[in-house]
Amino acid sequence: MNSNLILSNLLNPAILFFFLGMLAVLVQSDLEIPAPIPKLFSLYLLLAIGFKGGVELSKSGLNSEVLLTIIAAMTMACLVPIYCFFILRWGLDNDYDAAAIAATYGSISAVTFITASSFLHDLGIEFHGFMIADLALMESPAIIVGLILVNLFAANRDRKVSWPEVLKEAFLNSSVFLLVGSLAIGVLTGEHGAEILSPFTEKLFYGVLTFFLLDMGIVAAKRIKDLQKTGVFLIAFSILVPLFNAGLGIALARLIGLETGDALLFSVLCASASYIAVPAAMRMTVPEANPSLYVSTALAVTFPFNIIVGIPLYLYGIELLWS
Repeated sequence: MNSNLILSNLLNPAILFFFLGMLAVLVQSDLEIPAPIPKLFSLYLLLAIGFKGGVELSKSGLNSEVLLTIIAAMTMACLVPIYCFFILRWGLDNDYDAAAIAATYGSISAVTFITASSFLHDLGIEFHGFMIADLALMESPAIIVGLILVNLFAANRDRKVSWPEVLKEAFLNSSVFLLVGSLAIGVLTGEHGAEILSPFTEKLFYGVLTFFLLDMGIVAAKRIKDLQKTGVFLIAFSILVPLFNAGLGIALARLIGLETGDALLFSVLCASASYIAVPAAMRMTVPEANPSLYVSTALAVTFPFNIIVGIPLYLYGIELLWS
C-alpha cells in the first residue's frame, strides 16, 4: 500500500485535531467543548454537505448511474443489518444487543463521509454530488430492519413497538431531515444558490470540520473505557465487519461503473457505523439493549479506524481494481 496515502491522511489538519482531542483526555487535560457547540457544528456540516450535493445533483440530473447507485445503497442499508445480526447472535447472548449493534452498523456516519470528502479534495480527486443522496437514504432503513429483527427473534414476544414513533424517528430525525431538506434546496436553487451561499458553505467548511473532529476525539477517548465491557469479540467485529462491508461496497461500485472518488465515498458509507441517529432510535425503541455496547464500538473503534486507516486503505484497493 502506498504509504503516502496514509501519511497525507494523518497529516490532514482535521485528523491531527482528532488526535489532539484524544490526547487531551489521555493526559487528563480539562479541554472541553461546551455541549451546544458540537450540535451546532454537526447541523452546519449536514446543511453544507447536503446543499452542495443538491447543487451538484441539479447539474448531473437523475441518470442511470445515479439510480443504480441509489438502489445499491438501499440494498446495502437493508442487507448489512441482517447478516451482522446473525454474526452478533453467535458471539453475544442477547438478541436485543445484537439487533441494536446490527442496526448501528447497517446505518452510516455522516462525519466519516465528510472526512472522506475532505480527503479526496486534498488529493484533487473529483466526486459527484449525487453521493449525498445515498448518504441521506442509507440512515433510516437500518433502524427499521433492526426493529424487525428484534420483533422476529427477541425473547419477549409480547413487547409492543409504536411503529408511528419508529418511522418518525427513522425518517424525521434532525440529521436526516436537515440533510434531505438541504439537498432539495440545493437542487432547486442550483448554481445561483451555490454562489449566494458560497462564503457560508465553502469558506467555513473545513474549519468547522476540524473543530468538530477535535470534539469527536475527546468523545471517542472517553468511550475507550467502555470497550472493557465489549470484549475481544465486539472489538474484532467493529474492525473486521467494516472492512468486509467496504469490500462489498467497492465490488458494487465496480459493477456499477463508479469513478474513483464516488467509489471511495460509497465504500465509506458501507463501512461506517452510526453513533448519533441509530443509537438515539434504539434507546427509544429497544431499551433492553445496552447503549454502551453499540455506541462505544461505533464511536471508539470503527469511527477512528475508518478516518485514520480505513479511508486511505479503501482508496488503495479502489485504485488497484480500477487500474
